[in-house]
Amino acid sequence: MIKQFFGLTIILSATLCSAQNSFKVIPLGIYGGGEESNLSSYMAAPVNSENYVALDAGTIRSGVEKAIEKGNFKQSSSLQIIQQNIKGYLISHAHLDHVSGMILNSPDDTRKSVYTLPSVGKIITDKYFSWQSWANFTDSGEAPRLNKYKMVSLDEGKEIPVSDTEMYVTAFPLSHVNPYESTAFLVRHNGDYLLYLGDTGIDSIEKSNKLENLWKNVAPYVDQQKLKGILIEVSFPNEQPDKSLFGHLTPRLLEQELNVLNSFCQPGKLKNIPVIITHLKPVDHNIEKIKAQLKEKNTLGIKYIFPVQGQKITL
Repeated sequence: MIKQFFGLTIILSATLCSAQNSFKVIPLGIYGGGEESNLSSYMAAPVNSENYVALDAGTIRSGVEKAIEKGNFKQSSSLQIIQQNIKGYLISHAHLDHVSGMILNSPDDTRKSVYTLPSVGKIITDKYFSWQSWANFTDSGEAPRLNKYKMVSLDEGKEIPVSDTEMYVTAFPLSHVNPYESTAFLVRHNGDYLLYLGDTGIDSIEKSNKLENLWKNVAPYVDQQKLKGILIEVSFPNEQPDKSLFGHLTPRLLEQELNVLNSFCQPGKLKNIPVIITHLKPVDHNIEKIKAQLKEKNTLGIKYIFPVQGQKITL
């Protein structure tokens, strides 16, 4: 369904159809808290492949069940899809709303890799797969190690293949309440790219240059129209005080950062890149406020997409 109002097109649930489509994204969880059956996680794959990677893993099984209901998989078993179609996990940071689905489903899962920055992987093995919290299904950390999940440490800016898929990934650190790290994942298939950002604050508040560094790295793909979409969080409406953001974005701050990205791009190129809004906090009337505020000031003409749990987006 596409709604156009007040000069801004906001796509509430969408499949962007084009001969140039390169990726499909299935939202397994779209919120940043509040609903434990709908927390941050997105399955992504090349458009003609069934080999997915999970971008974060707050909710897994409940989201897969929603995707089955919406006809996105031939299989009727959510466990079969988790075991066979999710080939690995790209975990941006170790907060529970981004990892709990992976942890809780680990006893029933199959062998696969978990890709993280070193600081993020250490939290996962030390705090969660620690035997005190949960059995250690990884190949790192406290013994005995059950070796189901291979923990793969990512080096900033270095591309590596995502095992058992046709995709490659490059990690860029983000600041999520400095000094804690989150991650942006630049996923490549052939010559096209998909950018997923975990939770992040803006550079000016986080006293960081990590978003600026990311924008400089992805701007050439915007210019070449090889970047097919950006998934980025907006957790709070503009009324949220800076001191209470806790490393998150508002519509105003997203607009600021997209203008920074635009400054590194050729004129008019960025407006062709869909921006998927993730990690909304479903309290009070936050979601309605965020949508309205993104509409009110959209000087770049960005196409915003608000994902729906289980509903496929093609980019």
